[in-house]
Amino acid sequence: MAETKSEFILETVNVTKQFGGLTAVKDLSIQVPQKSIYSVIGPNGAGKTTFFNCITGFYKVTEGDIILDGESIVGLRPDIIVKKGISRTYQNIRLFQNLTALENVMVGHHPRMKAGWFGAVLNTPATRREEAETRKLAMELLEFVGLKGYEYELATNLPYGQQRRLEIARALASEPKLLLLDEPTAGMNPSETEEMTEFIDNLRKELGITVLLIEHDMRVVMTISDIITVLDYGQKIAEGKPEEVRANPRVIEAYLGRGAATQHEAQAA
Repeated sequence: MAETKSEFILETVNVTKQFGGLTAVKDLSIQVPQKSIYSVIGPNGAGKTTFFNCITGFYKVTEGDIILDGESIVGLRPDIIVKKGISRTYQNIRLFQNLTALENVMVGHHPRMKAGWFGAVLNTPATRREEAETRKLAMELLEFVGLKGYEYELATNLPYGQQRRLEIARALASEPKLLLLDEPTAGMNPSETEEMTEFIDNLRKELGITVLLIEHDMRVVMTISDIITVLDYGQKIAEGKPEEVRANPRVIEAYLGRGAATQHEAQAA
């Protein structure tokens, strides 16, 4: 994967995103250390996916800055941001359902390919070599995510959990240094969730990738996160290590209501 230059692979500085009169994200600043697993959590509608969309260039920030490895990426197109080293998955799976698993992953490598339309039309030796290298990479990634033997299976025919893994393989094909995962365990049973949790941890351990995670399953978040930021109504209400966030009254109130937070404070007294 690409080398990093800064202590923090990602920094957001007072990021604000407004839609008309609605402020979806407000003055959000985070610092994501290299090779960490950093989680962003919060109730539904807290602004988590909007924040991801700002980082990846799908939304233009209203105010603030987003710095990847020491370089501002605000205003860049999504495809340029991918080339800079950010890739992502989505809350709702967005595979090419009528392409094979292998083809899906090869598409993910396209931003790194050098051959243009001229070489593709003429099928030049350089183009053929690059396609062969892309195919080899895709096969290796499918094996890494546990899909060896499913290379030529249509994405639509894969079970849900395997589709999630395929989407991650496609994201990895762009050779990111920062991987954004938007609710990767959504819809999974407990066994699948446990396997995915271990897999995400291995992304950092084996590939040296930094992971920025949105996840609703608190067992997943508390198990693998180094740092957690909690959002509510688009604003940061807490940040810290899992044990610190778990005990924070503002976090308890955001998830369970003021009564639960008051009870927790009374028990801690």
